[in-house]
Amino acid sequence: MTVTYTARVANARFGGFYKLLLLWRGSIYKLLYKEFLAFFLMYLTLSITYRFLLNENQKRSFEKVSIYCNNYANLIPVSFVLGFYVTLVVNRWWNQYLCMPMPDRVMCAITATVHGTDERGRMYRRTLMRYCSLSGLLILRSVSTAAFKRFPTIDHVVEAGFMTRFERKKFENLRSSYNKYWVPCVWFCSLANQARNEGRIRDDQAYKMLIEELNAFRGNCGMLFHYDWISVPLVYTQVVTIAVYSYFLTCLIGRQFLDTSQGYPGHDLDLYVPVFTLLQFFFYTGWLKVGEQLINPFGEDDDDFETNFLIDRNFQVSMMAVDEMYDDVPILVKDRYWNDSDPRPPYTAATLSQKYLPSFQGSTFDMAIAKEDMQFQQLSEIEELNEETISSQFPLLSRLLQGVGASPLASSVALSAAFVPPGSRSSLLKRSINNIWGSSNSLYQENSQDLLPEPLAEADEGQPITPLFHIESQQFLVPSKEAAPSLVDTIQASQDGETTA
Repeated sequence: MTVTYTARVANARFGGFYKLLLLWRGSIYKLLYKEFLAFFLMYLTLSITYRFLLNENQKRSFEKVSIYCNNYANLIPVSFVLGFYVTLVVNRWWNQYLCMPMPDRVMCAITATVHGTDERGRMYRRTLMRYCSLSGLLILRSVSTAAFKRFPTIDHVVEAGFMTRFERKKFENLRSSYNKYWVPCVWFCSLANQARNEGRIRDDQAYKMLIEELNAFRGNCGMLFHYDWISVPLVYTQVVTIAVYSYFLTCLIGRQFLDTSQGYPGHDLDLYVPVFTLLQFFFYTGWLKVGEQLINPFGEDDDDFETNFLIDRNFQVSMMAVDEMYDDVPILVKDRYWNDSDPRPPYTAATLSQKYLPSFQGSTFDMAIAKEDMQFQQLSEIEELNEETISSQFPLLSRLLQGVGASPLASSVALSAAFVPPGSRSSLLKRSINNIWGSSNSLYQENSQDLLPEPLAEADEGQPITPLFHIESQQFLVPSKEAAPSLVDTIQASQDGETTA
């Protein structure tokens, strides 16, 4: 059975993980103690032989071999190779669990789409669900040793009630050398089509949803089959295994404590137990054992998937959902908070402190801003673009419009400005044409009379006003906004004015 310890570490506290070190079932101690004892006994045997059984010449030769092994042991890239291998195996292990054929989505789809409270409608739903469970059972007994031991033959599958004898005959009459876990899925599709023709499935959309859920279930079964078929490349597993064991075989000789009287570098201390070498063996070999255990999670190790439990659970839950629970809905009543616009479920005494915790409002909720930085600025106080603040970016256009300004934007504003009296040398108005003519898009609606120069504002209403603007003490006629000419006509008028002058 899978070892579950998450409840023991629900809260992070001092010494919380120390209690896990005392567990035996599913622990690294249970998985590694035999290899650890074998390594320690081999090291102890070499140490006793070197200290008490060899003569002086043999000791000198052994010491040279030991120093040589210790110098070149680190050339074996154990941590690099082992780290990538275990990462690959753990990702593969979790993906295999995600592909376990769980019938929950299919059973909900059957309950929602296959209708009928009579015996035939009930038979449709139960048979469809049984075909789905049969397909999951066939693939699990193909990849899991525990499931195969429980259902070693098709006769055991028939006796367990997943398949009838007539269905067994049809299943065995299908001549195929490949795994036939997909056959019940085909039966499912044919039976669903028959239910659609009889009106048990009321529309094509419901039929489409049912088949899509079945295809998702069948896809998980197919992925389990492919994970069992396509393993991690054997060469990778061999390289990792050889690297780990060859490294520690080298350490058996290279990590021996040599005679301190010989003055070998790094051998100033003589101990009988190599503590750090044993720890290194425990970590690296334990890492390798993790990969060995997780590379096939469908065995009978402590942390392998409990396939027989999943078979029982899936079959019992799915049959209950499509049969006993079909059309069995509780009475529709008003909930407890029917008239409460701010429903708040109660807290127990153990969780009362969590009620007063502030809710998250966003990362900028508590940001402080200076009071003067929160004042809105009026648009009239913002400096607008004019010929002094914008540098010329179009020299050719500025050359054509000599005297209008250095900026093309300022020139267009000047061309659109109206009612400049002849003979005056006033600066160009720094307002947009929309504001001048009272456009609805303007933020501030102003009276066009307020924008007129003072002499024109006092003119008689009956006196015609000649719209002009002044450019380098030369006056040119410009029509009003309703009949404004194009830029080319303006340039032509400028040239005619120069000729007249």
